[in-house]
Amino acid sequence: MNEMHKSLSGGHSGKVFRNGNRVFKEAGSWTPNVHSLMEALRNAGIEYVPKNYGINSEGLEVLEFVIGEVPVYPFPEWVWKDDLLIDVARKMRKFHDVDVVAEFRDREWRSGKISPAEVMCHGDIAPYNTVCNGGQIVSFIDWDYALPAPRGWDLGYAAYRWISLTHPSNRDGRKQDLDEQKRRLELFAFSYGDFSSAEVIWWAIRRLEELIVHSRSEALLGNVNMQATIDAGHVALYEKDLQWLQEVYL
Repeated sequence: MNEMHKSLSGGHSGKVFRNGNRVFKEAGSWTPNVHSLMEALRNAGIEYVPKNYGINSEGLEVLEFVIGEVPVYPFPEWVWKDDLLIDVARKMRKFHDVDVVAEFRDREWRSGKISPAEVMCHGDIAPYNTVCNGGQIVSFIDWDYALPAPRGWDLGYAAYRWISLTHPSNRDGRKQDLDEQKRRLELFAFSYGDFSSAEVIWWAIRRLEELIVHSRSEALLGNVNMQATIDAGHVALYEKDLQWLQEVYL
């Protein structure tokens, strides 16, 4: 089989294919701006952003294939190690602190922008968008949903996925009691710095609310992939997790 026809799993931005040391994805009108952001971050010393090679003659964006392991559901146990949670928070803080938002604030982004536009956010920092090796992060991938936004936009979603801030019955979450969940929440907030656990929870709740509304709105507009996500029960899990966070943390 030609490598170009081998799909890669782990993301949510359409079909992804690999050919040797290159990854090919469908491009959007926002893609050149995403590539410029990635280059700016790499030039600032953020080595865990993949290289990009522009858009090819077929209209596909071309990216570096990063060697390592991308966790997919059901997540392996090593995803929940404290050292990895700390690494996520610190690496996120490092690229947030790169002062490029003024350059990119007014460009086109797939998700628009969220005011106040404090930093450039990845928008979807989750295990399935992270390449790891030996329990450490090699690269954050899939920058399609990058946008100018408050820091909490990334923190809330990353906390939800990596801690994980889920109802005990969520099949995709970590099996842990509430005390353990709160301990990891405090560790995550402390590792990022300048954010309290309560602030992270507030943003996690906002991100879940947005995710639920977006999913249902897209399905009503005829997005068959989003409808499939709803039919598979994922949005019902988000709704249960949202209720859980509101009940136990607010």
